[in-house]
Amino acid sequence: MYKYELHLHTSEVSRCGKTSASDMVDFYKTMGYTGVFITDHFFNGNTTVDTKQSWSKMINDYMVGYRNAKKRGDEIGLDVFFGIEYSYHGTDVLVYGLDDKWLLQHPFIMQMRTTEFCDYVRSEGALVIHAHPYREASYINMIRLFPRNVDGVEIFNACRTDFENDRAKEYADNYNLLYSAGTDNHIGLRERIGGMEFEDKLKNEKDLIEKIKNKQGTIFEIDCSYMLNE
Repeated sequence: MYKYELHLHTSEVSRCGKTSASDMVDFYKTMGYTGVFITDHFFNGNTTVDTKQSWSKMINDYMVGYRNAKKRGDEIGLDVFFGIEYSYHGTDVLVYGLDDKWLLQHPFIMQMRTTEFCDYVRSEGALVIHAHPYREASYINMIRLFPRNVDGVEIFNACRTDFENDRAKEYADNYNLLYSAGTDNHIGLRERIGGMEFEDKLKNEKDLIEKIKNKQGTIFEIDCSYMLNE
């Protein structure tokens, strides 16, 4: 089985990120993963990107985390893929299947409502996953669900409680939505990590979309707590 991290941040682009793209790639290689998806916060989230500059410069800066990770991945033999985490007041969706060329050609997405954005990128072939839908935090004023506007739900997020993850699975099951999983990793080594594993190696982002839609992946969790005490 081939293991993949589907929710990962870099310090280059996510302001809340504590670990560089290169170090993240090294960490996941040591943990036996085949690949990772870089899903840094987009411009409506906790980003390091200066949103007052031109759109093309914004996109170029946004790609830095992914490009640094890809460069390091190519050096050590870890596959690196691209995704984004789009936000609305603490409600986040993970988007797979877009690239920098697509983003450069679609600056108007920042003027869209969240549901409108989700529907539009799905019509463009992207996969939209509602990340940690029952996350509770001081900066989140309410829990928002968009069951008609997403493809699936992150039913396991290694940074969330089992209670929150259980509610996420109920949400997915009640609306017959697809399953996804990831760590939401900002630091590297933590108490537990996870993701999805597949029988065949992923070729690209579209391959992930196809496999998730065909329900071919298996969710896994790795207990790393013992490593924190070493």
